Amino acid sequence: MAGTPGTPRVLRAMNDRAALDLLLEHGTLSRTRIGKLTGLSKPTASQLLARLEAAGLVLATGTTAGRPGPNAQLYSVNPAAAHVAGLDVNTERIRAAVADITGRTVGAYRLPTPHHRTGTTVEQVVQALEGAVKAAGLSRADLHRVVIGTPGAFDPSTGRLRYASHLPGWHSPTLLDELAVALPMPLEYDNDVNLAAIAEQRLGAARGHGDFALLWNEEGIGAAFVIGGRLHRGWTGGAGEVGFLPVPGTPLVRNVAKANNGGFQELAGCNAVLRIAAELGLDVPEGSLQDAATELLCRAAEFHEQSGQEEPTGPYADLLARCATGHAVGLASIVAVLDPELIVLAGNVTTAGGEPLRSMIQAELAELAVPRPRLVLGTVALHPVLSGALESALATTRDEVFDTSR
Repeated sequence: MAGTPGTPRVLRAMNDRAALDLLLEHGTLSRTRIGKLTGLSKPTASQLLARLEAAGLVLATGTTAGRPGPNAQLYSVNPAAAHVAGLDVNTERIRAAVADITGRTVGAYRLPTPHHRTGTTVEQVVQALEGAVKAAGLSRADLHRVVIGTPGAFDPSTGRLRYASHLPGWHSPTLLDELAVALPMPLEYDNDVNLAAIAEQRLGAARGHGDFALLWNEEGIGAAFVIGGRLHRGWTGGAGEVGFLPVPGTPLVRNVAKANNGGFQELAGCNAVLRIAAELGLDVPEGSLQDAATELLCRAAEFHEQSGQEEPTGPYADLLARCATGHAVGLASIVAVLDPELIVLAGNVTTAGGEPLRSMIQAELAELAVPRPRLVLGTVALHPVLSGALESALATTRDEVFDTSR
């Protein structure tokens, strides 16, 4: 039975959690170092570590042999204390990974899901998860929580996926119930861009920022908003579906839900990059819209950096300039409403333009909006949506597993 605030049990639990968080941050620490960092006496730090070791939350992992002074026992969080899984879903594949309680990825799996795929959505989710679990040398029973990231969002009032009509197989009204039966463990669902924002907040460019927006540009354009340290998801989970935003410079798109398209997407999405490139006479690479747009902006950024000129000229320079204006037009509306401290530019299409595109968007936005937030490129380069899913699962699981007041 949990204690009340101020009781010895609650105070011990607070000290335990502080020590565990320090061990997560530093990897390994000695009893003396934990005492100094927490302000606890040596006897109290010793009792704390003995308690956590008995609970299976920490391990003695060696000594400080080879350093000046007497050898000291080192401790670390027991990685086997809990495991979580994350899944990143798009139209082409499901990517799954398993992490231990320290955040280290211990197993991963990629399941292609082409349009002519076989098997139901539930079967594919189970197959992708099973592949990651097997790669980790675990069983599904070892998982404490699974977080699934998809385009769009599951409406909390209906349980149905909205804003992602392009994702086949995910719109059944019974899907969440079927997944709950197939995977009898805590399951959570979130928008893929929200999870990318969590990754940047915990691991990347937005660390230490409680108010920021993340603009995502890959298959489509989306955004995530962190306000007061918390994600703002909206009443139906649709906050951040800015690809549907009507903007100047494009025809007004009506029936956007059926078209799965909107003004901002037409102005700055990967399809816009290809259209502008064709208008400028550039060779458009083969491949998917996203891959071709990414390649074009990579070429443009390289041209800009290799030119040695502050303001290069030519079709690649024009491509960057027009893409920067398209991004800034949409961002101006976001900035006018939210006035964020920071904007993180993420997703393969935008980040392919690198620093040249970022600086151009910053300059354009300064002319289009009164608030002038700082723009930075996202730094979680490897699977940011999947990283965010794991970080989201870990945050909740650590709160549960590390709670020693019970």
